[in-house]
Amino acid sequence: MITPLVDVHTHTIASGHAYNTLMEMIHAAMDKGLKIYGVTDHAPSIPDTCGALYFHNMHNIPRQWGEMRLLMGSELNILDTQGTLDLEERYYKRMDIRIAGIHSLCWRGGTTEENTAGMINAIRNPWTDIISHPGDGTADLLFEPIVLAAKESGTLLEINNSSLNPRRGKVVAQENNLTLLRLCKRYEVPVILGSDAHFFTDIANYGRIYPLLTACEFPDGLIMNDKPEQFLKWLNQRAEHFCAD
Repeated sequence: MITPLVDVHTHTIASGHAYNTLMEMIHAAMDKGLKIYGVTDHAPSIPDTCGALYFHNMHNIPRQWGEMRLLMGSELNILDTQGTLDLEERYYKRMDIRIAGIHSLCWRGGTTEENTAGMINAIRNPWTDIISHPGDGTADLLFEPIVLAAKESGTLLEINNSSLNPRRGKVVAQENNLTLLRLCKRYEVPVILGSDAHFFTDIANYGRIYPLLTACEFPDGLIMNDKPEQFLKWLNQRAEHFCAD
């Protein structure tokens, strides 16, 4: 089993429905020995979350805390079957990392094929680094074309620990994530595990994911969470692409 050194999908009180401050989350991540820690509060289409100014002002936050690198970003919302993301591009440029996911509170879906097309458009958006919880069942999706699109674009697909919590009521999440893992294994597509922590104790908690990795004999080599140097190299290469444009 991997030693988790990376968790880049977490939330603070700025998201409106999480329970710790930024500093409480940073200290908890340091206590857990993380090398890379990401704060990705919800973008404004989620009710009661922070406004756009929050993301505009992220330059004020130091990015190095002892031996731990802090990444400030957002969990953006995929809004529709066109793959539209909320917030304007000028805010993306101020972020270290951009995650995009479908959330029921602001998702306008269609057929399975239309939903899949929207997800693929979001995957191919050069600003999208990671797709959050694609297997949670919020939208009906075809997973093979999504995995192939991720392979083509270099976007990471997340296996999300929170969506596997029985209290969330995501009844198809386990089977969907097993399907995703099997497809990623077949096509040699790397994944990232996400805690989706809304409370400090859940940072780098992947306990519900590990049995799925074992069940499908998923290769450790395709998991990014124990490879901080490789993860940063991947992220920096994406940032260089933006600068070149």
